[in-house]
Amino acid sequence: MKLKTVTIEGKTYAEVNEQGLPLYIHDDGKEVAHDAPQTVATISRLNGEAKTNRERYEKAESALKTFEGIEDPAAAKKALETLKNFDDKKLVDAGEVEKIKLEAIKAVEEKYAPIVQERDAVQQQLHKELIGGGFARSKFIQENIAVPVDMIQATFGQSFKIEEGKVVAYGADGQKIYSRTRPGEVADFDEALETLVGGYQYKDHILKGGQGSGGGFQGGGQGGVKKTLSDCKTREEKAEFLKTVK
Repeated sequence: MKLKTVTIEGKTYAEVNEQGLPLYIHDDGKEVAHDAPQTVATISRLNGEAKTNRERYEKAESALKTFEGIEDPAAAKKALETLKNFDDKKLVDAGEVEKIKLEAIKAVEEKYAPIVQERDAVQQQLHKELIGGGFARSKFIQENIAVPVDMIQATFGQSFKIEEGKVVAYGADGQKIYSRTRPGEVADFDEALETLVGGYQYKDHILKGGQGSGGGFQGGGQGGVKKTLSDCKTREEKAEFLKTVK
C-alpha cells in the first residue's frame, strides 16, 4: 500500500478525497482514504481488549494451579461423582443413582424440547433475514454482478455468519474479512462480498462488462464504464476513458 500523490508545478503533494483524507493505493489498485483519528481510536480500543483478554488469561491460569498434579481430569471427575453417590444415605446402590440422574436429564430435555426448537427456528429466520436480505438488498450486486442474486448467494452465502446479531464474513483462509476503509473493524456486507468476489477464480463469468480483468476490479457504474473524465479515479481509468471517447 502506498500514498497516492499528485505533482503540481514540480512539487509533489498527497492527494486527498472530498473530506480531506489522504488516499492510499492497495496492491490490487483499489484506492482507500485513511482516517488517522479513527485508526488511532481503533488501535486504542483493541489495546484495551488485549489487556482485558490478558487479565482473563492470567486469572484462569491462576485458577488452574489448584488442579496441579491431577494427570487424568476425567478419572478424577468420575471418582468424585462416585463418592457423591455413596454419600447419599437413601440410595446405597450407585448404579441406581446414575439411573435416576439419566431419567431426570431425559425429563428436562423433553420439557424444554419445544423451546429449543423455537429457538432454532428463530435463529434460522434471523439468518435468512440478515444474510439472505443482505444479498437481496446489495447495491454491489445490483451495480456489478451479471448473474441472478440467488446464484451469488449459493456461491458465497456460506462465507457469512451471524455473530452477536451481526453479519460477519470469512475469507477462504478462515479469517474474518476486515474493512479497508475502517481499519480494525470487520467489513460490512457489500465490502466483504466485493472482497470475496475479487478473489473468486471465475469472477470474469459473473461480473458485468469485463470488470474482472486484472488483479482486482473497481465497483460502481454499469460495467465499470465511466461517464465523464472526472469519474475516473486512477491513471489507467482515465486512459481507458480517453480510448472510449476516441
